[in-house]
Order: sequence, then C-alpha cells, then structure tokens
Amino acid sequence: MDTVKILVVDDEARMRKLVKDFLSIKGYKVLEAEDGEQAVDMFFKDKEIDLIILDVMMPKMDGWEVCKTIRQYSQIPIVMLTARSEERDELLGFELGVDEYISKPFSPKILVARIEAILRRKAAVTGEVLEIAGIRLDKDAHEVFVDNEPIDLSNKEFELLTYFMENQGMALSREKILNNVWNYDYFGDARTIDTHVKKLRSKLGEKGDLIKTIWGMGYKLEVDE
Repeated sequence: MDTVKILVVDDEARMRKLVKDFLSIKGYKVLEAEDGEQAVDMFFKDKEIDLIILDVMMPKMDGWEVCKTIRQYSQIPIVMLTARSEERDELLGFELGVDEYISKPFSPKILVARIEAILRRKAAVTGEVLEIAGIRLDKDAHEVFVDNEPIDLSNKEFELLTYFMENQGMALSREKILNNVWNYDYFGDARTIDTHVKKLRSKLGEKGDLIKTIWGMGYKLEVDE
C-alpha cells in the first residue's frame, strides 16, 4: 500500500512539529506549510496529498479561505484546528465541508485517532450502490444522482446520506447519527447535525422531503407508499 501523505498547515513551527512527530510514528508521510497561500500552492502542485490538517488563524490566507478554495476543486478530507472554541466557528467549519473540527489545546493521540478513522472510511471499498426513490448513491465512485442528475456533496453529507439510506425507515437519534457518521462521541450542540441535514435536504431538492424530522429525537429517511 502506498504511504498516506498528509499536509499539515500551521504558522506555528512548534505545532507543526508536534503533529508531524505523532503522524510520522504511525508511518504517514507529512508535508508542512506555514501559511494559507503556501498550503494552497502545495495542494495544487502535489496530487497525491490524502488529507489536510488546517489551522484557522494564519497570515496571508486564513484556514476558512484555504478550505473554501480547496472545496471548489476537491473533497479531500480536511481536519480543522483552532484555538477558538466558539460554537459559531465550529458550525462554519462544517458548513464549509470540514470533516473534523478540533480545538486547541488537543491530545495528539486523539488527533491521530480521528485522522485514522477518516482514512479508514475513505479507504473502505464495498462495491455497493444504494438506490431509493430516485436517489442513487455509488459508494466506490463517491457519487450521488437524483433522478439521474449528479449532485455535489461534501464528505460528511455523503456519509450522512449513506447512513440514512442504509437505515431506511428507521428512527435515528442524533446520538446514533453522531456516533456512526462522525465516528466518535460528540459533546457539542446538536445543531451540528441539523446544519448538515438542512444542507443535504437542499441539495437533494424535492427528494430532501424524504428525510423526516422526528421532533425531540432525530431523523429518518422514509419513502411514502
């Protein structure tokens, strides 16, 4: 198997070294960028980068701008690091298509565990195609079609739709969704899920109505007979 290549973007050399050391021990190849502009340049030059760890507060171009720029061209997994822990920052990160959001200070071991979980999901090849009520989801190709028209989903939106389709008709609590889609216990506000569901519904158009809200609990994908 080819070595996984991870780009670490942070203007603090100490932080880059800390993250690099822990990732290198796990066998990952680590590239470093000290600001947003350098990160974007490296991303477009190196087509073999598998994941990006991205700090928010940086000179020249901050993490939000880097994320927005990259998301125009790629759904590569992005883990956002920030010294701020305000809820609106976290929700903004997920709105932009961030896969994980980790506040500083953090445990390097937890960071590595989150990265490994993301890469496992990315590498999972099942050959499975899910089809429900005009929605077609191809896991291998990472493609979704609604009435034969392609739609563009972020990684988390794709995983959320997959989970809904695999559990059609089942009532799914927010806790279950977080544990299965985010793959770890999340202690923030449940609006993280609500934000993703809202965007997913919008992208699905009329088919978005198939995702029903179960008030006080969560959601379920239900096809009306």
